[in-house]
Amino acid sequence: MSNNIRAKIIVSGGAGFIGSAVVRHAVGTLGCNVLNVDKLTYAGNLSSLRDVAGTKNYAFLKADIGDPDAMRKAFDGFQPDMVLHLAAESHVDRSIDGPAEFIRTNLVGTYQMLDAAHSYWQALSGEKKEKFRFHHISTDEVYGSLGDTGFFTEETPYDPRSPYSASKAGSDHLVKAWFHTYGLPVVVTNCSNNYGPYHFPEKLIPLIILNALDRKPLPVYGKGDNVRDWLYVEDHAKAILLAASCGRLGETYNIGGHNERKNIEVVRTICGILDELRSHKDGSYLDLITFVPDRPGHDKRYAIDAAKLETELGWKAEETFETGIRKTVLWYLENEWWWKPIREEKYRGERLGKR
Repeated sequence: MSNNIRAKIIVSGGAGFIGSAVVRHAVGTLGCNVLNVDKLTYAGNLSSLRDVAGTKNYAFLKADIGDPDAMRKAFDGFQPDMVLHLAAESHVDRSIDGPAEFIRTNLVGTYQMLDAAHSYWQALSGEKKEKFRFHHISTDEVYGSLGDTGFFTEETPYDPRSPYSASKAGSDHLVKAWFHTYGLPVVVTNCSNNYGPYHFPEKLIPLIILNALDRKPLPVYGKGDNVRDWLYVEDHAKAILLAASCGRLGETYNIGGHNERKNIEVVRTICGILDELRSHKDGSYLDLITFVPDRPGHDKRYAIDAAKLETELGWKAEETFETGIRKTVLWYLENEWWWKPIREEKYRGERLGKR
């Protein structure tokens, strides 16, 4: 696999949750030369890259993907062989409270990235032009909501239900349009719910872990019967690099972990692990579970069919939900240095998405 990876990669949003996992894998495991372009919004955290920050094949540029001049300078100065476009506003609840930023970043920002990449690619020649790739990383939420059975495939019609998923659906269409109209060599991946280390604590799994440690209520929307397919973030990072380097141009690949769980099952699993690893004198963490009113437009079920990625490119998730969630809980127990400043300075676990 590493022999197929391009040597020089721009990663947009490389200080985010999934982006930092991609950078750590590309720099630390594969030895790629990476330029991390990140605006450092509330969810961007350079401490997530502490393990690679001092290496000679990693560089950081603080810039907004919506700034056309900055993006053109980044491309012209770094001369990438590949772009991994992860920069995005990604929290559904925040998109309900303030959709404008999601449109600016996910739609307009993606356009600016495509425009800069196209101008750069057109000026290339020979093998460098032939091997250039623009990989857009997206979400399964663009497909809408499933019933009790069935799976999202690459052929599933788009049916976004939130401002977040609508903005990501629009960005997917822009990327495909640049392929069909201008010939820009693109690959798109749509993934299921990620979890793992360095996850900003507004999302379900880290929120539950940290609220439990603080003996705060563990909020569960509705009846807790919404279903998600969980994907360990390091498995996802490997899939991204594989799809970007080996995927067919113009194609979409779905990435999922084959780990469907109801939200309430996820919360109870976390409580069980914490009861085992850090029991509390006041009783089980299960006692903290609190059911709260559901969020608007809450999709019932997501489930990914990743057969195309598995059969064409040979990828397979290495972590089951049981192994991945235990690793995740252990990581948060052992890495207070990373999450404590976030809880104190950026996000204390308050309810979002009630607009």
